[in-house]
Amino acid sequence: MTRSEAAEQYSQARRRGMKEYREAALSGRYPYLPVLDDILQNANVEAQLPIGIVEVPLKLVVGTKTAGRTAAFSYNFMPLLGTGTEFSVKWITLCQAHVEEGIRDPIRCYEYLGSFYVQEGNKRVSVMKYFDAASITANVTRIVPKFVDNPVIRAYYDFMDFYPLCGMYELKILQEGGYSKLQAAMGKQPQEAWDDDDRANIRSLLVRISEAMSGRGGDKITTTPADVLVVLLQVYDYKTLLDASPAKLAELLKAAWDDVLALANPDSKTVSTSPATPAEKPLIQRILPVKRTNEPDRLKVAFINERTPTTSTWTNSHEFGRAQIDQVFADRVQTKAYNGAVQGQNDEELIEQAIADGATLIFTTTPKLASASLRAAVRHPDVRILNCSVDMPYASIRTYYCRIYEAKFITGAIAGAMASNDRIGFVASYPMLGMPADINAFALGARMTNPRARISLEWTCLPGDPLKRFAQQGITVISGRDTPAPGHPSREYGIFQVRPGGVLQDLASPFWHWGQFYEHVVRSVLDGSWNQDKSGVDGKAVNYWWGMNSGVIDVLFSRELPHDLRHLASILRSGIMSGSIDPFACHIVGQDGSLKNDGLHGFAPEEILHMDWLCDAVDGRIPEYDELTEEARPMYRVQGIHRERLPKEAHEV
Repeated sequence: MTRSEAAEQYSQARRRGMKEYREAALSGRYPYLPVLDDILQNANVEAQLPIGIVEVPLKLVVGTKTAGRTAAFSYNFMPLLGTGTEFSVKWITLCQAHVEEGIRDPIRCYEYLGSFYVQEGNKRVSVMKYFDAASITANVTRIVPKFVDNPVIRAYYDFMDFYPLCGMYELKILQEGGYSKLQAAMGKQPQEAWDDDDRANIRSLLVRISEAMSGRGGDKITTTPADVLVVLLQVYDYKTLLDASPAKLAELLKAAWDDVLALANPDSKTVSTSPATPAEKPLIQRILPVKRTNEPDRLKVAFINERTPTTSTWTNSHEFGRAQIDQVFADRVQTKAYNGAVQGQNDEELIEQAIADGATLIFTTTPKLASASLRAAVRHPDVRILNCSVDMPYASIRTYYCRIYEAKFITGAIAGAMASNDRIGFVASYPMLGMPADINAFALGARMTNPRARISLEWTCLPGDPLKRFAQQGITVISGRDTPAPGHPSREYGIFQVRPGGVLQDLASPFWHWGQFYEHVVRSVLDGSWNQDKSGVDGKAVNYWWGMNSGVIDVLFSRELPHDLRHLASILRSGIMSGSIDPFACHIVGQDGSLKNDGLHGFAPEEILHMDWLCDAVDGRIPEYDELTEEARPMYRVQGIHRERLPKEAHEV
């Protein structure tokens, strides 16, 4: 390249810089390079760590370390100074060097939160960005922010933990737990380092995903290509994505696009707290009902269960719900149960079998089947699939569960009144989403009828026998399982009292009335209101979380419950159903002495679901993942209150 040719390149680069400058100024944006020193004035820095010589993606080089050269470059690193300046002369020389032999000397820069700011080598960066180079060699110093519990910092700390394994700065994953999901999907051990082939494969995937995203307007959303890769790996295996052509990858992305939008949308999850009000039909349809063309003649509904009704009261309760559908829609609906679904083994096979048998509405009745449900939904977008779980981020499926804490509040009030020694036992199952709310609601109910009540908390997911430990403490009023368990005494569920001689007396119990929910969903499909009931648009993950006002949850009272106490419980039940009583709209203090609620308001559904603290009436704690029994861990991976923060060696896709 001649000097005059290089000078012409400078003129063109300057024109690009001036264009960027004018557009930024007119739109009210800062038109020059961001300055790291200015950014750090309002940041808490933990440390500076030398990273060494690495290849830095040029698209991540976004600014300069100091303000000295700020006015020489536009926001896109293109030059602004006129020709004939010392600056332009040096730029032209570097341009010649890049074309003839390549720029080899590494720049010096600082990395902060995944972006790079140049200390030495701004003109080298400018030249290489002008020629659309992919990367530049750099001597990098990392500025580590002080840890605070917010999504950006948590995501960055996850990146720092993973970087020694992957060695890729362009691998930016914002969703918590995403790096460990990617590692597992690639078939690697938690601490297994990547080789050059791994990096090449991931870079190729990220490029193709980025192109496919651009084709669907993905450049307008905040989700990174690496985040989308993790989403796709929940649906397709790693080899399928590697082998996919750009056109095929675009097709696969299209099928999972709702889930990508849900990830990008900060309000992506819609919690439906009550059944939707049926839309008013036009008068002509009320007088002369007209069959909709999209209504099926006979809807086939499948239930995919982990266990059988004889071995699981949970499955049995859903079977009662299925029986209600059979009865209510006898002429229009055909149901079938598929039992024995094992996560990661035959779960997808059973769902596919149900679809092959003609099912267009499928309920998978345990959170462990969420991943299989998602993959099937993406493969079969015309099949409606719902998973019995809470707070899932997927738009391709819907989830459903119940606000059991409302019933726990009532049973807690009963237990508080019946506990003669002010001590009450509470048996919890798993530290899953919503469980701390159940415990706290129970404790608040107990405190309402007995201000001195103390709740002794035990867990079935930990080794040992909770009932034996209660007996050692002299506790005789206990909140046990919500339903009878096979092989256990018939009254060892709900809240019960241990009488002299070990005789159990049942008092009350929450009751799951799944048939009410299933009837509503089936009816919405039959009358064409399914989409309206979604309560959102594409890219919304819909989570049904219904309470006592829907009829899905209730409390059954024992005939042995004292009449006055039954009357009180009925008043609480009516108040919760009408909305005049909110279990959490009261003064609440946590175990650590902090004020959780001043009593002037309740909590939002998301706050209740993600509650990870216990009130001061509870003696006990929420166990950590590593403490759980092996059989309890799979459930935690799916529904644990801190499922996204599992250590890498424990997390599974």
